[in-house]
Amino acid sequence: MGANELSMQLWRERELLEFLLFKLEEQRLLLGAGSMRWIHYATREVEQVLEQLRTSGLGRDVEVAAVAADWGVPEATTLSQLIAAAPTDAWREVFAEHRTALTTRMSEVAQLKDSSEAYLRAAVRTVEETLAGLAASTGEYTTQGERAREDTARLIDTEM
Repeated sequence: MGANELSMQLWRERELLEFLLFKLEEQRLLLGAGSMRWIHYATREVEQVLEQLRTSGLGRDVEVAAVAADWGVPEATTLSQLIAAAPTDAWREVFAEHRTALTTRMSEVAQLKDSSEAYLRAAVRTVEETLAGLAASTGEYTTQGERAREDTARLIDTEM
């Protein structure tokens, strides 16, 4: 274990974040197109990538601890602290590049997540409004148990 392994682990996380971005974009496009039929598949795929990222995060923590021990810094150190403690400029540059790329990808994930949530809120509102408009009347019955006429006068509020 060492800096090479940590760098490879960070590459793997970068690839997973790219894949997550793709899946979130796919989900957003489905939501935008109103294709609710496929949303559960897209959501499941997003959840699978998130699970892979969690697993990868555990692997990264192990690699960070190993590199921290090699470089004489506390085991529970951050990537920024590792960059500062790197023994060579080459490792500082490699890990700084990883940190920048990971930060950028996480920002993009947050933006897509917010966009998808906005689409989902709009979709829920639309479904609720549609269902409210389709609500069947409970029906009014006469004392003989027959259904009352539906063509009776209704009050409509014209001011909104």
